[in-house]
Amino acid sequence: MVKQQFAWRHYYWVLTNEGIEYLREYLHLPPEIVPVTMKKQAKIVDNKPRGGRVGVPQAAYSKDSRDEYRREKDANVGPGGAGFGFRGGAGRGAGRGAPPQ
Repeated sequence: MVKQQFAWRHYYWVLTNEGIEYLREYLHLPPEIVPVTMKKQAKIVDNKPRGGRVGVPQAAYSKDSRDEYRREKDANVGPGGAGFGFRGGAGRGAGRGAPPQ
C-alpha cells in the first residue's frame, strides 16, 4: 500500500493506488475526494509584460533605440573617455585603514 524509497540518508514514502483505496474505505470518504498530489494543477497565466520595466510600453525598447544607445556608448570608449582618476588612500597600507607594522 506504500512505496518506500531511500535517498541521501532519508526515507520517502508514497501511497500506491491500493493504499489510497484502503484509506478511502477506512475513512469513509467519497470517490470525489482525491489527494492534492494526484490532482492536475491549473496552468498559471502570467499577464506581466515580458522584458523591461512594469508600466513601460514595449515600443520604448525598439531596435533603433538600442542601436542609438550602442553608438553613444561606443563614442565614449577610448583614452580619456571614462573620466578615470586616482584617489589616494584606498589601497592596502595607505592612510587610515592600514594596520600598524
